[in-house]
Amino acid sequence: MARTTSAAVSLIIETDVTISLTSFIEAANALVTQCCASSDTYTAANLELIERWLSAHIYTNRDPRAFEESVGRGAASQKTQSRVDLGFDTSHYGQTAMRLDWEGGLSALNEQVKKGKSPTASVTWLGKTKAEVQADLND
Repeated sequence: MARTTSAAVSLIIETDVTISLTSFIEAANALVTQCCASSDTYTAANLELIERWLSAHIYTNRDPRAFEESVGRGAASQKTQSRVDLGFDTSHYGQTAMRLDWEGGLSALNEQVKKGKSPTASVTWLGKTKAEVQADLND
């Protein structure tokens, strides 16, 4: 379940009201859950802030931020802050999310992706084996 809201994200980044922020928030939520949520040092408010700024960063992939706009001779031009890259550091919002994550989970993921290494996943079984269940039934 998402920690932040569309209204909270819209407070830090100007958004197109015709674009739903749900998918950007869901993606940020998955990353924050993976990289930050297992820490005992973050409060719910800390995690919400990280997720809010990361949602804004992911939104910039859809709607890049302009840093220079000009109109001349009947033609308009615009230069954006983003560049083709996979890193969280491609926007001010991603950089802020990494700063808010003082334990460095997002920065570590950022470096892994830049080096072409995919994050590893692991599964831990917390249940009982079939033999243990059978032994419990026999007791």
